[in-house]
Amino acid sequence: MLEIQNLSIDYRGTLALHNVSFFVPAGQLVGIIGPNGAGKSTLVEAILNLVPVTQGVIRFKGISLKRQLLKTAYVPQRSYIDWDYPVTVWNVVMMAQTVQTGLFNKFSRQAKHLARTALERVGMYELRHRPIGELSGGQQQRVFLARALAKEAELLIFDEPFTAVDRKTEDIIFDVFQELRAAGKTLLVINHDLGDSLAIYDQLLLLNKRLIAQGTRHEVVTSDNLERAYGRGLTRVFA
Repeated sequence: MLEIQNLSIDYRGTLALHNVSFFVPAGQLVGIIGPNGAGKSTLVEAILNLVPVTQGVIRFKGISLKRQLLKTAYVPQRSYIDWDYPVTVWNVVMMAQTVQTGLFNKFSRQAKHLARTALERVGMYELRHRPIGELSGGQQQRVFLARALAKEAELLIFDEPFTAVDRKTEDIIFDVFQELRAAGKTLLVINHDLGDSLAIYDQLLLLNKRLIAQGTRHEVVTSDNLERAYGRGLTRVFA
């Protein structure tokens, strides 16, 4: 399970998160929602030990997550990635094994098997020699999903994975999420869509610097909670 206790982050003189606490059991798919600037990406970066934490504790299975980051996999927003970097689909997925294998060591047969299986699962193995920059947006997202799968992580974090992807990619992502959940993995997904797609999540975290609400879709997506997070304007539109 993932446990966050009293997490606060003062980022470059700005309070990004204040006193956030929540618990996520293993085998759950959790959506993180909230307005722009609410601290969603900052929360993810703190979990991944990418930003300094002002106060608070982040544990996974009762142990500090800093000590077991190899158990995590992260799929960033597509806008954060340099798609002009000259790397093939295969090499992107093999990056999942670099930390364990070492930068200059040969990959094992098992590592190559994991990469092939992951690419086949997302329908991208036939394009394994293609430069990543030549792919469509949906294909690129599937490659990074394959990289996460190849790592065999227990905690998987996705930052807006459904943005600007085709229907085929969306369906593949949904299916993979269900498979990972059934396998007992813990998944956190930053999601901007407040529509029907929220129905796939076991629970939601609604953020705006603080944790506004946590629970099922019907418990979290209420007029009062949305007003506290987004203001009156969005509440009227959503209603």
